[in-house]
Amino acid sequence: QVQLVESGGGLVQAGGSLRLSCVVSGRTFSTYAMGWFRQAPEKEREFVAAISWSGSSTYYADSVKGRFTISRSNAKNTVYLQMNNLKPEDTAVYFCAVKYGAAQAMGVAGNGMDYWGKGTLVTVSS
Repeated sequence: QVQLVESGGGLVQAGGSLRLSCVVSGRTFSTYAMGWFRQAPEKEREFVAAISWSGSSTYYADSVKGRFTISRSNAKNTVYLQMNNLKPEDTAVYFCAVKYGAAQAMGVAGNGMDYWGKGTLVTVSS
């Protein structure tokens, strides 16, 4: 069984920064893209960012472009989300995900993920 465990969430003031991590364990069967999604209370889960297996391609939601950076270390089986200039609107539970294949597909509505983490809460105060 593949497991994803997020960490790094917490409470931060607007304008501050956080770095989320997601560690993948268990057996994977091919190369995979990784990404981050978030869900705020009373809202649908939304795509945040994705990265290809090699790290050469990244994709971001318009709402976080220029503020968030996704990266990965395959040697550490870990994906990161560096979040700068945080805004109250960023408050949500952040989930990491694995998808076999292309990272671009993670940002396409209707496409499912292969594995999900349980989430880590990010709260940004004003």
